[in-house]
Amino acid sequence: MNIGVIADDFTGATDIAGFLVTNGIRTIQTTGIPDERFEAEAEAYVISLKSRSCPAEEAVHLSLEALHWLRDKGCEQIFFKYCSTFDSTTKGNIGPVTDALLDEMGEEFTILCPALPVNGRTLYRGYLFVGNQLLSESGMQHHPVTPMRDSNIARLMEQQSRGKAGNVYVEVLDKGPSALKRELLSLKEKGIRYAVMDTLNQGHLDTIGAAVADLPLVTGGSGLAAGIARNLHKEGEKRSAGEAGRPKKGATVIIAGSCSKATNRQVARYREKAPSQFIDALRCRTDAGYLDELYAWTTAAIEDGATPLLYATKQASELEKPAYASQDVGRAIEELFGKLASRLLGAGVKNFIVAGGETAGKVVQSLGLSAFFIGPQIDPGVPWVRAVGQELYLALKSGNFGSDDFFVKAQEFFV
Repeated sequence: MNIGVIADDFTGATDIAGFLVTNGIRTIQTTGIPDERFEAEAEAYVISLKSRSCPAEEAVHLSLEALHWLRDKGCEQIFFKYCSTFDSTTKGNIGPVTDALLDEMGEEFTILCPALPVNGRTLYRGYLFVGNQLLSESGMQHHPVTPMRDSNIARLMEQQSRGKAGNVYVEVLDKGPSALKRELLSLKEKGIRYAVMDTLNQGHLDTIGAAVADLPLVTGGSGLAAGIARNLHKEGEKRSAGEAGRPKKGATVIIAGSCSKATNRQVARYREKAPSQFIDALRCRTDAGYLDELYAWTTAAIEDGATPLLYATKQASELEKPAYASQDVGRAIEELFGKLASRLLGAGVKNFIVAGGETAGKVVQSLGLSAFFIGPQIDPGVPWVRAVGQELYLALKSGNFGSDDFFVKAQEFFV
């Protein structure tokens, strides 16, 4: 069975592609919807969109285009992938995209499974936790684009969609795939459109993966993909599916746009070890010479043998100040990062480590990349990837992912 994944941002796409490859599924990730000349064959295709925080109508349009391309490639199961913290607003985009995919496929039912236990994202009694904290108390309530102030996934979904959501609790999951399939059928017969899955561990994900093998559309985080892949390749059948290999040692730059707690820790740790430069949001919008200044600083640091860090990362308390409240600030920083990455590529930089989904999307687009082979995982959900057709490697990290020493650990993969 071919799997077609529609991912709502770039780091989320590499996240799920990494889990598929680790569990034996030969996978190719594309940036946007490929054109008719795309010929690479795989068992799973992951289309990375930049549709998490754009207007809902645009997200729906892009997702339906991706659906048509994947179905033309023979994908029998479609996976709508969003963040394990369900990043969205009361207007979308998870609900509108899910509804549009269901309608286009002629389906009336799917599941919601954002959980990723290996990274501390679990669901219990319908509530999403980050570690031991409710989502709404984890720091995600301060997200500058999609502040998550509720932890109840059914309630969040119903606010932004046109159907009813129901919960599947751990007691059902603990009984195995057959019991879960019966529960899902019962919910569907009761008019439930979205089944929210309690998930506490990998065993639950494996159970869900087995139970939804025949479901045409599934939605969730990368953990669910691991459960589906493990069901397709039973023990003893797994094989290495990575084609990217390890990145080559060379000129490397780290770009951090995320303001998550994890990225804040990673930036603080790395600043103790290497040259770093904070990005001034005001100068991004008003200083025409700022890009040249940052380019000169970065290339000088590389010539000195360093792997420099450029970061716009700030603490949650700073994000609540008026100067950072507008989405225009984030866009200006993204534009600067994209232009800087493009110039650095021309200067010989071959490895980019990028933190933050929106930032990664802009960097990838600015570099003009169309597809990736998936390589080894640095931390759960964050693999190195290699651009198809060139020796250019990227680590595209979701803001919330990775250990505190992630930026150092990523460089330990160089050969």
